[in-house]
Parts: sequence; structure tokens; C-alpha cells
Amino acid sequence: MNSATFTQKRKFIVKLGKMLHQYGTPAYRLEAHLMEVATHLGLKSSFVMSPTSVTFVIWTEGHEDEYTHVARVEPGDHNLGCLADTDDVVNRMLAGELSIEQADQNLDAITQAKDPYGRLLTGIAFAVSGGAFAMLMGTSWNDVLWSAVLSILVFIFVLWSTRSKRVTHMLEPVVAIVSALAACAISSYLDPMVNIRLVVLSAIIVFIPGLALALGFAELSARHLVSGTARVMDAIMLLFKLYFGAFLGISIGFFLFGQSDYVQPDPLPKWTAWMAILLLCSSLIVIFRTKLKHASWSIASGFIAYAASIGSAVYLDYSLGTFVGAFAVGVFSNVFNRTVNAPASIVAMQGLIVLVPGSKTYIGLNSLIEGQSFVAADHIGQQTFLIFMSLIAGLIFANVALPPKKSL
Repeated sequence: MNSATFTQKRKFIVKLGKMLHQYGTPAYRLEAHLMEVATHLGLKSSFVMSPTSVTFVIWTEGHEDEYTHVARVEPGDHNLGCLADTDDVVNRMLAGELSIEQADQNLDAITQAKDPYGRLLTGIAFAVSGGAFAMLMGTSWNDVLWSAVLSILVFIFVLWSTRSKRVTHMLEPVVAIVSALAACAISSYLDPMVNIRLVVLSAIIVFIPGLALALGFAELSARHLVSGTARVMDAIMLLFKLYFGAFLGISIGFFLFGQSDYVQPDPLPKWTAWMAILLLCSSLIVIFRTKLKHASWSIASGFIAYAASIGSAVYLDYSLGTFVGAFAVGVFSNVFNRTVNAPASIVAMQGLIVLVPGSKTYIGLNSLIEGQSFVAADHIGQQTFLIFMSLIAGLIFANVALPPKKSL
């Protein structure tokens, strides 16, 4: 292999690795995928990935050429549309339809592509996700309405953070403070039937790191200790920032607007939970920028997760119901992987969002600090731990029962 060919290949692998990392790919999937690509290109390789750093070591069979690349990177955000496009480019290159030069140009085009849904639709998706989560918690239509309104306020700060580094660095506690202040004002002057803490949680639900915690534990279970530990600790610190912001905002809100007597509204009927799943999964398609051709699979994943977990919870413990739900989501995502030839995580993400107990972690933190829960939940800490363990076990068993066609 001449040096030019080796240079082209290792540049492509490094670019591919950084892009997949940017799109939120877990370390154990990312390393396995890059190793498969390097092997197809006739190279030996070793990779070490973590949320904040990437290490590439690439060499030829006889060590005629060697290359090491270490870079400091920012933790990635989930962009399932770009992930699907990137995987498609790699598939076409490995099939011989694209040269490395053409594949490299296609990766550049993916990086420069604009958000397919735009700001207006994304703002609507934020509002729908907040309202859908409140609906899923089975509270009241009052909470659903105000959660959607405050979610729009949160989205305004998200847009502001794209233009200001200062806002970016303090985005999580700021949106929690602002949401809490607004909820207190609404409770005092507009609607005393608002469950303040639940509305705040619903408004900032897109920031609650339940999925990040689940992925961190999944990496730990796969023996990726450095990446898993870093991801779990980052999620815990994010949870602390959100809770501190909400706690501070509610305290200031009570001081400024007073604390009105809470009026218990009528709870939502049971059937609204299914509507909430539809609305939540639909909004996540926009927030995660999932391609429309994968939308039906993604929504189906959310329904499968909820139906399997709720249905099995009738016969098993609630936390074991999560195991059944995770197993069903894992098998369904691997069926998607084999049928569509696209990354299984595109579909699995929606089901995991429905199953992960990020909100329970937040509620448990509130119970620990304030000594009270704002929703009916017994043994919240024990439930949260068992649900996380059941979630990871379900995914592991699903990959054994029906292995995915590809590593992503």
C-alpha cells in the first residue's frame, strides 16, 4: 500500500469517527463500527472513544505505515438523520459504489446540511414533547397546557444559546430557573390548579439525562469503563444543574409571587397515555432529526416499548416490565436493522426514551432533598435503580436473541 492510499483511508476513518461521535453514538458501537470499516479497507486499527476525547491508532499489516490521532471533542448530541446518511455513505463505499474520495465529499456534504425541519417545527416539537410528558404522567389538562407553553420558553433559550457562548455554558440551570419562575407566576396569578414542580419537569424534559444515564450503564456493561463512567458522571452533573436551577427558581418564585393554595384538578383518563406516546414519539422525530422514511418505525418502537412494559407489569413487577419492554425494543430495532440496513439505534432511541427513568431520578432527588414527591411514587429510589438494570439487561438479551446485522 502506498502512502497516498494509506493517507486517504486514515483521513476518512478519522473524519467518520468524529462525525459518528458528534451524532451521539455510544463508544462500544462506535469503536466496533470503525474497526469493521478499517478492516474492510485493509488496515489494522485500535480505537479508544470517550464523551470528551477520541483516539485513533491505524497501521498497515506489516507496519510500513502507522498513524495515531488524539483529539479533544465535545460530547455529541443525537442527530439520527445525519447518522442514517453517514451510515448510508459508508455502506455504498464498502459496496464499491463510491470511491474514498467521493465518500469523503459526501461526508462533508452531510456536515454542512441544514436542519431538515427548521426552527418553527422544532419549537412546536419542544412544546408537544413537554405537553406529552405531562400527559403521560396522568396529571391534568392544566398541567399539559402550561407544560407546552413553558417548553416554548425553553426553546427560545435554546435558540439563544446558539448565538451566545455564555448562555450555552449555563443553559441547563437557566432554563430550569426561568421555567420555575414562570410556573410560580402562573400558579399565583393565572391557574392555581398547576402542579408547579411537575410542570417545570415537563418543560425541561428534553434536558433530563435519563437516556444518557442508560447509555452510560450500557457502556459499563460492555466493559467500556472510561467512556461509561464519564457519561454517567456527566449525566449526574447535568441532573444536579437542572434540579438546582428548578429548586432556586421555585424558591425565588415563591418569594416574589407568593405561594398559592394548590387546587387538585381532575386527573386525565387512562386512554390519554396512548395519545401521549404518539405525541412524544412524533416530537422526538423532529428533535432528533430522524428521517421521515424512518418515522413510522420510530413511532412503532415507542408504542412497542410502552405496550410491552405496561402489559407485562400486570403479571410481573413494574421494574421487570421494563426488562420486557427493553427486550421488545431491542428485538424490534434489530429487525429494523436487518430489514432497512440502517443503524438500529435510530429506532431503539424512541423506545428507550419511553422506558428510561430519567424523570424518576429527578423526582427521587426532589424526594431526598425536600422530603416530598410531587407525584404519587413509592420507593422511587429502588424503582429507579431496578429499572436501569432491567433496561440494560433487556437490551443485552435482545442482542443475543436476534443479533444486529451491523455494529451501529
